[in-house]
Amino acid sequence: QVQLVESGGGLVQAGDSLRLSCAASGSIFVINVMGWYRQAPGKERELVATITRSGSTNYADSVKGRFTISRDNAKNTAYLQMNSLKPEDTAVYYCAADRSSCLGLGCSYDYWGQGTQVTVSS
Repeated sequence: QVQLVESGGGLVQAGDSLRLSCAASGSIFVINVMGWYRQAPGKERELVATITRSGSTNYADSVKGRFTISRDNAKNTAYLQMNSLKPEDTAVYYCAADRSSCLGLGCSYDYWGQGTQVTVSS
């Protein structure tokens, strides 16, 4: 079993930055891909960014150029650096992980964190 714990969310103003962290524990040796998804009120959950153990990445068009995903395999932690935040980025951000190498849309991940709230005021 794998446990994922997110941190770093909060309330910021438009244009500000935040960094989210996702710490993995448990059977971490099975994990290849880690990623971030988000869900805004009344909307479906959507992919934000994903990264494999070797460093391949994928981003949603809406965050390209503003968000950067990274991971420290030694620390079993993934990060999401969010710059130039917009009110439409307001959502609960979830960390996800899986043994596959699936990066894009349509991936089904086995492991999920509890989520961290990000609120961007205008």
